[in-house]
Amino acid sequence: MEEVPGLNSVAVVSSDGLMLLSSDPGRNEPATREAPQGPKGSSADLATIVSGVGSLTIGASKLMEAGNVKQTMVAMEEGSLFVMSISDGSLLGVHATPDCDMSIVAYHMALFVGRAGHVLTPELRSELRQSMESAK
Repeated sequence: MEEVPGLNSVAVVSSDGLMLLSSDPGRNEPATREAPQGPKGSSADLATIVSGVGSLTIGASKLMEAGNVKQTMVAMEEGSLFVMSISDGSLLGVHATPDCDMSIVAYHMALFVGRAGHVLTPELRSELRQSMESAK
């Protein structure tokens, strides 16, 4: 995240809404009994938003018969939201500052998707879910 200027928060979300990765420190570690983890900061919120935007754009694409959604970008006065499809319905979401270079953000997102897309499989989601459940 440090190599791309203007990023506030990053989250990877599975097709069923499970946060797989987060830019918040400590969010990528399984929860423990001593320290239960609830939403922590902007990445947890970002994961929820990414999942919702992903569902909305997939629905719109189906209604419009426009094929698969590759990327969604929302420009706001005080920031930008980028959502990119990874694989099997997984999504990469980025919340960036309003002055970020959108082309650099999109480029780095595409690099990440190209490198990590083949790893984020249903099997990985199953393993992550099992590790989270066993930690309870």
